[in-house]
Amino acid sequence: MAVYSAAITAMEDSGIHQWDEIYPDKTTIANDICKNQMYVGIIDNKIAVCFALSEDCDEQYKNGKWTYPNSKYCVIHRLCVSPEFQHKGLASKTMSYIEKLCKYAGYNSVRLDCFTHNPYSKRLYDKAGYKVVGYADWRKGRFELREKNLN
Repeated sequence: MAVYSAAITAMEDSGIHQWDEIYPDKTTIANDICKNQMYVGIIDNKIAVCFALSEDCDEQYKNGKWTYPNSKYCVIHRLCVSPEFQHKGLASKTMSYIEKLCKYAGYNSVRLDCFTHNPYSKRLYDKAGYKVVGYADWRKGRFELREKNLN
């Protein structure tokens, strides 16, 4: 939770109001861990990046006009780079790792959502080749639904 808390503070300082004390919360992160869906990247004995992978998605994902609607897909949730390790290319390397992991596990595509007011995430996902296929409206605002084919 310390990584998420630090990231929330850094986002707020940058005017990005994506996450807060309600989400992501300890229960959500604990569930990711209990379900073996949480991944962490360690640098110098510190958690530098964390994310969850699963086939689960919110009801709002039905709003997507998925390019590969019948493919076996995995969803990236709660990708977070510790502020200490930001702006060093770690998010891009993590996205490459996630795609290799998903492809190895037999997934054909990857889906995610991206806060429309987070220019860093939008740039990351654009560069990684994730296409906007729809929108979801949640408590904090509008999110892009994105997808990438792994084949």
